[in-house]
Amino acid sequence: MQKQVTLAREVAYAGVGLHSGREVHLAIKPAPAETGIVFCRMDKAGALIPARAKNVTSTLRATTISAGGLEVCTIEHLMSAFHALAIDNAFVELDAEEPPVADGASLTFFRLLKRAGRKEQDAARKERVIDRIYRIDDEAAGRFVMALPYDGFRVSFTSINPHKLIGIEYEDFHVREDVYEKEIAPARTIAYEGEIKKLHEMGLGLGGTLESVIVYNDEGWVNPLHFDDELVRHKILDIIGDIRLAGIVRGHIIAVASGHALNTALAKKIEAAMSGAYQIES
Repeated sequence: MQKQVTLAREVAYAGVGLHSGREVHLAIKPAPAETGIVFCRMDKAGALIPARAKNVTSTLRATTISAGGLEVCTIEHLMSAFHALAIDNAFVELDAEEPPVADGASLTFFRLLKRAGRKEQDAARKERVIDRIYRIDDEAAGRFVMALPYDGFRVSFTSINPHKLIGIEYEDFHVREDVYEKEIAPARTIAYEGEIKKLHEMGLGLGGTLESVIVYNDEGWVNPLHFDDELVRHKILDIIGDIRLAGIVRGHIIAVASGHALNTALAKKIEAAMSGAYQIES
């Protein structure tokens, strides 16, 4: 029987938010067994926002969770690192409404959590073990995401982009720590150059740079890529984070052109179906 895991020690990081562009200080701390991942708005008297699928309130260009009238947005990259490292319990303290953009991916967070170390706790690990098919469709757009039974955690993603230089990209990973760190965590978020001005007018993407965001225009990529198919790898990074809102999952996630809305809808469906019915990992 595997035990629940928290951090061995506190770690901290400072930067600017991807969308707000404002400076933010992040501290990730150990938490007792059965806590889950909980965000703490230190700029709002330490208000607590549990990272649960049922708390998702927006998926506009990022995943946002809310509780008690307060929100935390753009949590998917950090949640992805938590999922990859199978960390059950942690407090995430922030003095703003979103974590730092860091590298625009999750490698910074992954290595930060690894540096913190892991500590087993006196409680059995509980997983969301997928025992049947869960599926969310956007039939009008031809998009879907589904979860199937699988002995492990696997993600298969097909990205469909109308840009002539991107087109269809596909990747399939059995998500282990080593695979995640090398093949998924370095994949950065993406933006189309022609949309950046509009995003800024909407108050989005204000903290992005060419180091943290891969940008493309009608001629091709503006900055060098970490991978030829970095876009689809980032989509996998995102879905790993969004699905973590249902808990630590054992199953096979298959997606076609899915985004935060479909991802978190699937997480909500899994969470609702398994509420009070975690399976203890043997």
